[in-house]
Amino acid sequence: MKTISPRKQRRRARNAPLHKKQKMAHAKVSKEGRKLYGKKLQLRKGDEVIVMRGDFKGIKGKVEKVDLKKSTAFVSGVELIKNDGSKVKRPIHVSNLLIINPNTNDSKRFNKKTTKSSEKVKNK
Repeated sequence: MKTISPRKQRRRARNAPLHKKQKMAHAKVSKEGRKLYGKKLQLRKGDEVIVMRGDFKGIKGKVEKVDLKKSTAFVSGVELIKNDGSKVKRPIHVSNLLIINPNTNDSKRFNKKTTKSSEKVKNK
């Protein structure tokens, strides 16, 4: 039975196995990209994104790494400067990113069954 309790929903998301966390690691797609790819896409290394929330809002960059356990991504250009002068990559939660240009090198990524949204675009 499904629950609507926020506490239990957060616990399920936190303790989910990696193959389910991978499906949770989706980010919204820009308006131009929605016509081709749909409303959300799974975030992958090499995608071009914009940070939508937080201290680094508005920064464009490429995804360098996606951490499924923490549902975060490391974006080029998003760095903190430590007191000793060294730079450290700052993880950003995947829900705070907007995909501008997805990485199309993987042929299997977009060759899945057609969704309702992509069928509507093809029929027009």
